[in-house]
Amino acid sequence: MRHTLPLAPQFYVTAPQPCPYLADRMERKLFTALQGDSASALNDSLSQQGFRRSQNVLYRPSCTDCAACLSARIRVDSFIPNKSQRRTLKRNARLTRRATSPWATEEQYDLFRRYLDSRHADGGMADMDVFEFAAMIEETPVRSRVIEYVDSDTDKLIAVCLTDLLSDGTSMVYSFYDPKLTRESLGTYVILDHIEIARESGLPYVYLGYWVQGSGKMGYKSRFSGLEVFKAGRWEAFQGDDAYSSELHPLSTDPIAEQVANISLPDLSHPVKF
Repeated sequence: MRHTLPLAPQFYVTAPQPCPYLADRMERKLFTALQGDSASALNDSLSQQGFRRSQNVLYRPSCTDCAACLSARIRVDSFIPNKSQRRTLKRNARLTRRATSPWATEEQYDLFRRYLDSRHADGGMADMDVFEFAAMIEETPVRSRVIEYVDSDTDKLIAVCLTDLLSDGTSMVYSFYDPKLTRESLGTYVILDHIEIARESGLPYVYLGYWVQGSGKMGYKSRFSGLEVFKAGRWEAFQGDDAYSSELHPLSTDPIAEQVANISLPDLSHPVKF
C-alpha cells in the first residue's frame, strides 16, 4: 500500500508551559509540520502570517491570556540607520560575510556554546549538545543558508546566523556570536548586514522573529526604523513600545479552530520547485 502525505497541512497546539520571555506567564503555540515538495511554499506563506520556523516545524504564539509576542520584520526600503547603528557598521568593517550551505561545524558549535553559556545559561537551549545543534542547522526542508562572519585579520569566526530565503525576504532563524565582544554590538550588526543582503537580492523584508512587549531581551528590535509587526491578522508599522499591551482577556482569544480557519494557505497541489 502506498502512503501519501495530506495536501492540506495539519495544525496542532502545544500544552501550556512557562514562557521563556516573561516571568509568571504561560505560553502556548499553534504549529504544523514542514514536509514534502510544498515545504518552501508553505514556509513562505505562513512566514507572511506571523509563523516562525524551527527545523521542520512552523509555529506561532497562541497564548490564552497574553499578546506580548508579535512577529516582526523590517521593511528594507524604509530602513534608515541611526547614529548608533552607523557606528556599529564601522566597528565591524573588518568582518567578512561568508554564506554556506546549512552544514554544522565544530567551530560553529564552540561559538554557540560560549554564546549560550554567557547569554542564555538558563534558557531552553542551554543543554543542547553537538548532535542537537547539528539538527538545528541541518534539518531544514526549505532554502536555508548559514551566514558566517569572520574576522578578516585573524580568520576567527565571530558570528553566525541560520537564515531562510523566502520569496519576499530573508528570515533570521537563529543567530549567535562571540559574547566577549560586547562593544561591537554583534547582534545589531548581523541584522544590519541581513538588511544589506535583502537589498542586494531585491527582497523587500527581513524577518526578525518575535518582538516581545515587556521583554528586555527582545527590546533591541524596536530600535530599527522600518519595523513592522503582525497584529490582528495583518502587518502594521510599529507604533512604539508603549502602543502595545501584553494583556489579553481570555474571552478575546479566538478558538483554535477559528485561528486555523483564518490561515491563508498556498496552492499545494502544484508545488514550486527551487
